[in-house]
Amino acid sequence: MTTLLIADHDGAALSPATLRAVSAARALGTPIDLVVLGGAPELAAKGAEFAGIDRVLRVDAPADLSTEAVAALLKSLVAARGAGAVVAAATSTGKDVLPRLASLLDVMIVADVVAIEGPNVFTRPIYAGNALERLRSLDGVKVVTVRASAFQPAAQGGAAAPVEEMSRAECEAIIGSAVPARLVSREVSETERPDLGSARIVVSGGRALGSAERFDEVIAPLADVLGAAIGATRAAVDAGYAPNDLQVGQTGKIVAPDLYIAAGVSGAIQHLAGMKDSRVIVAINTDPEAPIFAVADYVLVGDVFSVVPELTKALSAS
Repeated sequence: MTTLLIADHDGAALSPATLRAVSAARALGTPIDLVVLGGAPELAAKGAEFAGIDRVLRVDAPADLSTEAVAALLKSLVAARGAGAVVAAATSTGKDVLPRLASLLDVMIVADVVAIEGPNVFTRPIYAGNALERLRSLDGVKVVTVRASAFQPAAQGGAAAPVEEMSRAECEAIIGSAVPARLVSREVSETERPDLGSARIVVSGGRALGSAERFDEVIAPLADVLGAAIGATRAAVDAGYAPNDLQVGQTGKIVAPDLYIAAGVSGAIQHLAGMKDSRVIVAINTDPEAPIFAVADYVLVGDVFSVVPELTKALSAS
């Protein structure tokens, strides 16, 4: 039995979430095969240096594979490698692919896991993170997505694991014509700021900012001074103040940075579920009864339009 760990990458670099997923996969107690689908050949060599990886399989997959095709390919790898588990970080890719794989294998998806006690026992948050569920899976193949922020990153730079190759021809032969869906286009958001999912500091704005223009005027300068990623509440995203990929919360991205600054964020349960595991939380709100204050380490009761610019000014001068 082996565990297939699906590497998360952007084609040029492995994401930090992959390192954390390695630590999660090691708790299953079986050898780990890191599966690198597409991307630069150097990705496989980099992944081979992660502590705990036993083998690396680089699949020379076309860049335009649909999610359905990736799931079909992984199903074939599960059978070929006698895998007892398939693990991926609960990123947008993991959340997209692994439920489809679970359906193809006719097993349950064990999603958003925050602790693994062995090959069959998992812990995951439920009720918007207000409770933890401990479950035992009896499926022959465990299909698991893990909340990367709940695990420490694996070490790097050790003895390199062997790297195997699956050719483009082998990959296309497995997929064949059984998957009618195809990827038409992909749009990638580019920013000079840190990635929201892995940033050490996050500055988030809420609906209190009032408009997209004021959101940028208040939040962006503070984020620039701190070298932080920018986040937003669902209400702010729905109102058009920020793009969808900046949403933090149960239906957005789950983050746990060293410092989380919430400006004009009331603290709806949906949002708290995505950030309450942050190491230090600073909340700025005019309402002294705002729910966000219940989880905050530092509280500033005041108007974000005056407090945040003053904070930005003070940090710039320091």
